[in-house]
Amino acid sequence: MNNSHVDQNRRQFLKTSGVAIAAGVAADLVIPRSVRAAGTDQIKIGLIGVGGRGSGAGMQALKADKGNILWAIGEMFDDRLDAAVKNFTKNKPDQVKLEDRKFLGFDAYKKVIDSGVDVVVLATPPGFRPAHIKAAVDAGKHIFTEKPMATDVPGLKIVQAAVAESKKKNLSMVAGFCWRYSYPEREIFKRIHDGAIGDIVSQQGLYYTGELWMKPRQEKWTDMEWQLRNWLYFTWLSGDHITEQAVHTIDKIGWTMKDASPIAAFGTGGRQVRTDAAYGNIYDHFGVTYEFAGDVRCHLGCRQQGNAWNNVTDHIAGTKGVAGITGWSSHTITGPNAWKYENEKGANDMYQTEHDELFAALRAGKTINDGDRMINSTMMAILGRMAAYTGQRVTWDQAMASTESLAPEKLELGPIPTPPVAMPGKTKLA
Repeated sequence: MNNSHVDQNRRQFLKTSGVAIAAGVAADLVIPRSVRAAGTDQIKIGLIGVGGRGSGAGMQALKADKGNILWAIGEMFDDRLDAAVKNFTKNKPDQVKLEDRKFLGFDAYKKVIDSGVDVVVLATPPGFRPAHIKAAVDAGKHIFTEKPMATDVPGLKIVQAAVAESKKKNLSMVAGFCWRYSYPEREIFKRIHDGAIGDIVSQQGLYYTGELWMKPRQEKWTDMEWQLRNWLYFTWLSGDHITEQAVHTIDKIGWTMKDASPIAAFGTGGRQVRTDAAYGNIYDHFGVTYEFAGDVRCHLGCRQQGNAWNNVTDHIAGTKGVAGITGWSSHTITGPNAWKYENEKGANDMYQTEHDELFAALRAGKTINDGDRMINSTMMAILGRMAAYTGQRVTWDQAMASTESLAPEKLELGPIPTPPVAMPGKTKLA
C-alpha cells in the first residue's frame, strides 16, 4: 500500500488494498514536544464530518483537555459546516482556532489531515471510513474514529492494513465502541472473564429501538446529495443498521468471547415498516445467531420500528450463573457469585471517557490502540448482515473472502441509482 492510493476514489481503495493484522495495544510514543507538555501546550484537532455524532465527538474532544484546540474541519455540505462552526464557537470560543481551515467536498478529509493537526476525529458516514483511516495513518496522525470501521469486507481490509501500520508508528487509534469505556461494563465483563458465571454457554443481545430521523428529499438535491444526507438508509454508506447501530451489541458479544471471531453466522431480516423508497435499501429488523468454538451460540436481535417495545439488554448465560445488562440502568450477576453494580446513577459518561483517556494517554506519551477488536466487531456485523441478506449460513472464512464493493463507481454530486433491497434466498454471497 502506498500513499498514491489515498488520492484515488473509494472504489479504487477497495481494489488495491492488502491485508495486515498485527498484535499489541500500548507502546511508548514519540510525539511533538507540544503534545507531551502536560495540560499547557496545544493539541491540534481536525474534525472530519460534523453531523450529530461528529459535532458531539468534537465537543467531547475539546472538553477532554483544555489544551485541545479545534484547528480544522472537513464537511460535505456548507450548511452543516456553518452550523457546526457556530456551535463550537459559541460553546468553546477559547478552543476554536479554525481561521481559513474549513474545507468542503469529498476531498475535505485530505485538507484537514494536511493542515497541521495532531489528532483527527473521524465521524463521516462509515462508507468513507476506510479511506479516511488510511490517509490519517499514512500522515502519522492519532485517531478517534466512530464505529463501524467499514461497510464491506474490501473496505475493512484497508482498515486492517492501516491498523497494522498505526502500531508500527506508535499511533493512537481509539474506536467509538463506547461501551468499552463504560465503568459498569468494564466491571461486569472483568468479572465474567474472571469466571464469575463459569464457562460461557450463550448470549442474547437485543438492540430494539424506534425509528430514526429521515430528511425528506428537496428538489435541488441530486441523487448523491439525497443519499449522503440520508446516509443511514443506504448500505454502501451505513452498512445497514446492524452494522451502524446494533454493532454496539455485537461488540459486547465479542467482548464476552474475549474478541474471538465466530465460526459462522445465520439469521434473517427484512423490511416490515420502512418499505417506502425514501428509506433506501436497508432492512428494519434482523435476527442473527453467531456460532463460536465450544458450541457456544450468541444471538442478536435488532430492529428500528416505531411504536414498538424498546429494549437494549444483554443476557449472558454461563455454567455457574447469569450476567445481565439492562441498558444504562442495571448490571447484575446471579448465581453463586452474585453481584450488582452499586453506582448506576453515578456511572461515567462513556462518550466523554473515550476522549478523556485518549488525550490523557497522549499527554503521558502513551498510545491506546483499539484496532484489532474494532475490526473484529465490525466484521461480525458485516458477517451477520451477509447471512441475513442471503438467507444462508455464512462462515467467517467465506465472509472474509468477499470481494463485493458496495461503493458507487464515482464519488460525485450527480445521478446514482438506489441499490435493490436484498432478498434472502435470491441475493448471493459475493
